[in-house]
Amino acid sequence: MRGPAVLPLTWPSSEHRPPKPYSRRELFDRILLDVVSEIDARWSDHLGLLEYAVEETPQLPDDWDSARVPLSSLVRGSGATPTRLVVFRRPLEHRAHDRADLEAIILTVVVEQVAELLGIEPADVDPRYPGDDD
Repeated sequence: MRGPAVLPLTWPSSEHRPPKPYSRRELFDRILLDVVSEIDARWSDHLGLLEYAVEETPQLPDDWDSARVPLSSLVRGSGATPTRLVVFRRPLEHRAHDRADLEAIILTVVVEQVAELLGIEPADVDPRYPGDDD
């Protein structure tokens, strides 16, 4: 089959190729980057040294007794050591039904961690944060 719904088997040159679809990891990173860019632009003066990171899954000790898996981790820095906000990709993806759901979950997790760091309400960090009434 050839046609608009089916890509040709070969392309004349690399400059005419369509963009490669994002992998799940690349999509997650792009969504997270969009979220943290907006939050960091708004709160960078108050956040100080803050480093964002993505890990596949949390490292849980063998004696972990909770049925809940952490979605993120916030390790406060001191002096020249930056505070580190780590988001765990696989647990978040597991909870999302589609891309919009993943975007909402990532926003919620990051906003809640930044709110904890700043000592303010999550709704004050980002107006997109879903409140209790949503």
